[in-house]
Amino acid sequence: MLPQVIIIGRPNVGKSTLFNRLVGKKLALVDDQPGVTRDRRFGEAHLLGLDFTIVDTAGWEDEDAASLPGRMRQQTEASLKGADVALFVIDARAGITPLDEEIARYLRTSTVPIVLLANKAEGRSGDPGIYEAFSLGFGEPVALSAEHGQGMADLFEALLPHLDDKQAEHEAEVEASQEEEDYDPQAILKLAIVGRPNAGKSTLINALLREDRLLTGPEAGITRDSIAVDWTWTDPKTKAERPVRLIDTAGMRKKAQVVDKLEKLSVADARHAIDFAEVVVLLLDATRGLEHQDLKIASLVLEEGRALIIAINKWDVAEDASGLFNGVRAALDEGLAQVRGVPLLSVSARTGKGLDTMIQAAFDIRDAWSKRVPTAALNRWFDDALAANPPPAPGGRRIKLRYITQAKTRPPGFVLFGTRLDMLPESYRRYLVNGIRRELGFEAVPIRLTLRSPKNPFATKK
Repeated sequence: MLPQVIIIGRPNVGKSTLFNRLVGKKLALVDDQPGVTRDRRFGEAHLLGLDFTIVDTAGWEDEDAASLPGRMRQQTEASLKGADVALFVIDARAGITPLDEEIARYLRTSTVPIVLLANKAEGRSGDPGIYEAFSLGFGEPVALSAEHGQGMADLFEALLPHLDDKQAEHEAEVEASQEEEDYDPQAILKLAIVGRPNAGKSTLINALLREDRLLTGPEAGITRDSIAVDWTWTDPKTKAERPVRLIDTAGMRKKAQVVDKLEKLSVADARHAIDFAEVVVLLLDATRGLEHQDLKIASLVLEEGRALIIAINKWDVAEDASGLFNGVRAALDEGLAQVRGVPLLSVSARTGKGLDTMIQAAFDIRDAWSKRVPTAALNRWFDDALAANPPPAPGGRRIKLRYITQAKTRPPGFVLFGTRLDMLPESYRRYLVNGIRRELGFEAVPIRLTLRSPKNPFATKK
């Protein structure tokens, strides 16, 4: 693993801005109001030849451990234990505050090396704060501006003594692993968990990990950033280990209800996570059943071409469980007519019920999503489908379907060649798509069917 560097500081000193600067992308949400970041976010940082994992954390607040800010601080304390270096960030323009001094006292009890950063030091307005920072006892602070990219060379020099040897060890491990030619790991499953606020998405991921990795609580909308966590799932039947990247997302409410700027950013981040994923689990709340917003989220996932699983969470407290399940199944088949038979599972993040079944279903549906059918086998099925149900002849004009080929996977895409395809009814197109899904093993994954007619060489050229 790459050496790990954690960013610590009170709220609104620019930790997420520094994180984005080091990873070279705007991965973490940034806003002027404090407390935007709530969960730990990991990224691959590159700084003048130094490669390391950078960890953004929630702003450190002096609150009761049971409160939301208190639980956020516990997440930060937990992440410090696995770090190789901690970047303690202060606001140079604001100077040293009592909370900065409290954080410094805590960090002095840790064995992790501390690099003190005086952020927002552009111009001369930050000079008094830089001088004050010496009183924290971590030596000379590194003056920088994460927003403008100033001081990155000084940060490199401060990190180099702590990371140089660890990076060399990492490069040696990578080189050794590349020499193991027989080693062929299975591809990591990119699995996003989406749903309305308070459906239990973060709790579900914590249950899979068997640790309080993500911040949870009764308050709706705790998760803001989309958080990716790499994990290894052990198949309870075969004991085989499978790599999984779990992606937690912000709750997605009706568009008309989203007025807060941060929530808009969070929902946009969740949509980006869907696009990044291979399989998406839409989590429903058993105490609320299936709502119109759930169908809109499911349609969004299918429009993006992602494999979809729907899981009803909080099954341990569901009333009339059998009636609920059958009602949701019927509503899905009616509301998602473009993909009938989407896997529907019952789970409980609290008790662990159905979680292994959900992960196995995710691997299975990814196999179908990635499947490629040889052209010969595909056209044998195609000939049988035409013989069983020939295309119509609207107005007495025959529609001739010549052959079909699979153009892509992930999601599966097919191209149908023929003449007068502009006259082919949508019902017949659905007949072909449903046949592909049912007869060729594509299950309930989104399928793209493109119609292509040959160009007329005698058409008048403009």
